[in-house]
Amino acid sequence: MKRDIDVTTQITRISSKKSWKDLRLSEVWRYRDLIMIITKRGFQLSYKQTVLGPLWLILRPFFTSVVYTIIFGNIAGIQTAGVPGLLFYLVSTGIWGFFSASVGTNASVFTANAYLFGKVYFPRLTVPISQVLSAAINYLIQLAIALMMLIYYCAQGELHPVFGGWLLIPLILLELGIMGMSVGIIISSMTTKYRDLSIFVGFGLSLWMFCTPVIYPFSQVPQGWLHTALKVNPVTPMIELYRHMLLGVGEIMPGACLWSLVFTMIVAFVGLLIFNRVERTFMDTV
Repeated sequence: MKRDIDVTTQITRISSKKSWKDLRLSEVWRYRDLIMIITKRGFQLSYKQTVLGPLWLILRPFFTSVVYTIIFGNIAGIQTAGVPGLLFYLVSTGIWGFFSASVGTNASVFTANAYLFGKVYFPRLTVPISQVLSAAINYLIQLAIALMMLIYYCAQGELHPVFGGWLLIPLILLELGIMGMSVGIIISSMTTKYRDLSIFVGFGLSLWMFCTPVIYPFSQVPQGWLHTALKVNPVTPMIELYRHMLLGVGEIMPGACLWSLVFTMIVAFVGLLIFNRVERTFMDTV
């Protein structure tokens, strides 16, 4: 007696034929576990073969702040808006370090991960996102030290933070993270073909820092073209707003904050489009 067997065949097709305008952000969300794995792995590898390990996350910004306090505070005489110099520089360099790390690590995301991208398929955008999350973890550890100092100075009555505005701090970090990642992946998309551009990333970030009120308060900048230029810098209003909420000093610039948000949306959209287009062919040029 013969039986008819119904066999259902499922075919999965993997194809590179997709529009460069197809961002597939839902696919990135499905791979959120991979983002966490890459983030954890990157954090562990950064301090795996070091003597002090993650303690460098505390020592490096602390000693940097001490040097800035001596050079810019004591020698150059730059005022810190009434905030103790060590705390001012610790907070300012911490938030800038998060932004610059988001840019710098993603500026080489294609060249640094070519070995991984060439072996297996997964949404490439998961790597830049994990880079930002790693920078955020590093920053939160540094922030814990700054908060300890902040509590001390608040108890002494020297500082008056805007505690009600602390709810905005995660949003500030989110915007700076997206902005930094977007600028970074735009640079990375260009360095796949023009490698010498990567040489200017470090110099460009240093120049950008001095064009941002990081080591000096924005209130110290005299009115004029320089004042206007710094205000156009999309990072400036975020740094000032952050210091205002955390330290109680700093200017709130609604117009500049709106411009910063618009700039972030523009570079995020452009960066995703460029990244999506380059990821299909970058293995031919890397």
